[in-house]
Formats: sequence, structure tokens, C-alpha cells
Amino acid sequence: MTRLKPITYILCIIFIFCSCSSEANNKKKAAGKAPTDSLHSSLTPEQIQALHDSIEDYYIHNLETKGFNGGILVAKDGVVLFEAYHGFIDVPHKKDSINANTPFHLASVSKTFTGTTVLKLWEQGRISLYDSIQKFFPGFPYQGITVKTLLDHRSGLPNYLYFLDRKRWDMKKKATNQDVVDFMMQYKPPITNLPDRHFQYCNTNYIMLAMIIEKVTGISYPQYMRDSVFRPLGMNNTFVFSITDTASYVPTYTAGNRAYGMDHTDCTYGDKNIYSTPRDMLNWDKALYEHRFVSKNTLDSAFTATSHERPSMHNYGMGWRLFYNNGDTIVYHNGKWHGSNTSFTRLVQNKVTIIVLGNKVNGNIYHAKNMSYIFNGKRNEGPLEE
Repeated sequence: MTRLKPITYILCIIFIFCSCSSEANNKKKAAGKAPTDSLHSSLTPEQIQALHDSIEDYYIHNLETKGFNGGILVAKDGVVLFEAYHGFIDVPHKKDSINANTPFHLASVSKTFTGTTVLKLWEQGRISLYDSIQKFFPGFPYQGITVKTLLDHRSGLPNYLYFLDRKRWDMKKKATNQDVVDFMMQYKPPITNLPDRHFQYCNTNYIMLAMIIEKVTGISYPQYMRDSVFRPLGMNNTFVFSITDTASYVPTYTAGNRAYGMDHTDCTYGDKNIYSTPRDMLNWDKALYEHRFVSKNTLDSAFTATSHERPSMHNYGMGWRLFYNNGDTIVYHNGKWHGSNTSFTRLVQNKVTIIVLGNKVNGNIYHAKNMSYIFNGKRNEGPLEE
């Protein structure tokens, strides 16, 4: 188990305030050129230590001693307050300790990347949110669906995780994104709703958005995300897993330490299959706050609720879940796939980011937003959606 001490962060803050010529200070100067609503921290070393101690207490009692196998990072204003790694990559044999460079399958947290990348293409004028899906998939048998209704889960499309059944699919064959579209073209599984009538969370939407990225850019999704998203943002341990990577598949585990094998839906991407680390996810978070990937207006659009059929503290924007809690907004996405449990939570009023990634089933990961009380003194009124 690796737990980083707060003195490291205290020294970094001191270096920044002293205008040293260190790498950390150079990064701080570069961040200073971002828009005026970018990250800016005035935390004192004493405040950092106090926040660290409170987070560590939560971590010990709710994760470390509760079977946690993964990594956690909590930051405020871009300053890391707490970071820890616990457990093993090979869980049953207790081999290969998890560390800061261990990538985890983000599961549905991957949707934040797919959705925001589509919005970047929209911002560049390369795509319209109201483009019909037939523009990209001629002859697609479902009418009235747009890029936007894919983004906000209002397309009404059926979920491929359910319609790729053993009656019509060889369960020994790993499906690709194209296979899913071809299956829908051939068998036309029934819709769940008419387009833009209801919110219906559906993974099919995001594998199609990944394919739209490929069609607009002329580059495969794994390569485009690597070259145009991950590397420019310094996310050097982040990648997309695809069917070409099956030989290097790293299993995740049940609560009883049993490995999950690959199944027929393990090679689709866009809805899942981005692997990353807590530190890389913090770079993603900083890029969003500093508007280095998309503009503030574009991000505001992504964080705007799109479904109002019934009053609720829960909603969905475009690639992001929204939770309204005691006057505060939590922008987040959770992920769940086999033994991967992941949580990427942003307390926007406090500029706090809570990142918890695990490779072994552990429902406590989804309660990480309860740490918000440390920052705003407010109790959470309900759970976040997985």
C-alpha cells in the first residue's frame, strides 16, 4: 500500500509562492495564461494538512479497510490533497502492487472523454449536434436520431449489451463497434422510446459516437484519442483498449478474488474501454477547468441538464451526470464493468475533484462523493447513479 504524505504537497505550494524555477512552478505559470475562471489556489500548508487528514480518515474507514483494491486521488483547485494506492494488479496471487502508473479500466467514465471529444469537433465546426445519424450511417433503420440525442441518452436506441444475445450472436466472437451497427441494420432490435421523448441510459449511444469521431476525423478512435486528447493533455498512461489488444487483457476481480474472463462485448469502445490512472484523470480535470480542451461555453453546454420529464435531483447533460445537492451541483460519472468500479466526481462550487478507481468489485467506491462534507459541510441527500 502506498500513501503519499501531505508534506510533498505543502512543499509544492511553497515552491509556487516563492516563484521558483522548478518544473512545478513552470506549470503554474503556464496555467496562469488560461482564462480567468481557471484554477487558482490560495490554500495554506496548514489547510492542506487539515484537509489531507480528514480525507485520509475517510479513506481508512470507508475504503482501505473495506476491501479496496485500487487508487484514489483528491484535489482542490488542482492541488493534490490526498493520494493513495492499495492492493494488487494480480489480486488472487497478491502480485504486482498497484502504483501511480497502474492504469484502470474506467468503464462508463470513458463516456466523459467520448462526449467531450464530440463537443470539441462541434466547437471546431466539423459536426453539428443536430446532424442526423443517417449522415454517418446511411440506411440506418432508426429515424429521428441526432448527435445530440446520442450524447444526452435520449435516442431511444436499444442497448447492445442486451440485444447481442446468444440466439443471434456467436458468443465466442468478440463484437466490435461496427459489428453492433451491422447487427442493428440486419435485425432491427426494437427501440425503447421514440427519439427525444425520454432519458434512457444506453451504451449503444456512445459506441456510435466513437464511430462518428472516426468518420469525421478519418482516424481510428483509439489513435485519435491517443494523439489528440491523451498525449496533448499529458495523460501518458491512458489508452483505449480494442480488439487488437486482447492478448494483453488484464482481468478484474469479484469481491471473492475470482477473475472475470473476457466476454463477447469486451472489445467495443466509446462507452467504455478507456484505461487511465488517478494522476492522468487529474490532468483531464485540470484541462476542463482551465478550458484547454474545450471552451467554457461548450463545457457549460455539456453540464446543462437535458431531461425534465420528472423532477429529480439527478439529471444528465452531454456525457456527464448531474446531481443537485443542497444548493450545490456535483458533475460526475461513475463506471461499472466486470470488476471495474470507478468514480470521477467534481464538486464544481468548491473546485474539488474526487477520483477513485478500482479493479475489484467494491460498492464503497460509489460513495466517495460523501467526502464533499469535508469541503462544504453539507450532507448528501442521496446516492449518485452508477
